Amino acid sequence: MTYFCYLESPIGRLRLQSEGSALTALELDPDAGPVVRGTEDPGVGVLPAAARQLAEYFAGVRRVFELPLAMRGTAFQERVWRALLEIPYGHTCGYGELARRIQKPSAARAVGMANNRNPLPVFVPCHRVIGADGALIGYGGGLERKRWLLALEGAPASNRLS
Repeated sequence: MTYFCYLESPIGRLRLQSEGSALTALELDPDAGPVVRGTEDPGVGVLPAAARQLAEYFAGVRRVFELPLAMRGTAFQERVWRALLEIPYGHTCGYGELARRIQKPSAARAVGMANNRNPLPVFVPCHRVIGADGALIGYGGGLERKRWLLALEGAPASNRLS
């Protein structure tokens, strides 16, 4: 069964989704896309914990999420997403560096595409990946959100948008 809930946050309205006991999606613009079928969460399962941990993160109290995640994608995408989980709070890395970390040094563009398909932004911190020159590039949720998230974490990044 798919469950969902909506919540307001400093980066806009969010839609959390779960299946079973794992979080499966976080939509940053839930009103902009197609309606996903499911049942609004009755307050049980992983969604209340996910909402609480997000609130703690946005308040600057939480640095690590402790939730079961179900990331579904290609083997390459899942490899990239697992590598994203290894980028610590307050740190950034470039797309090329992330490609090297997963032992695919020529796959920086593919890493960018995998980031774009990340079903759990914020929880799986694709916002921590920046251009090699420090520029804020390539965030599916919008560069202003990326800038906000990095500022919350005190992460180094260029002030210019590319």
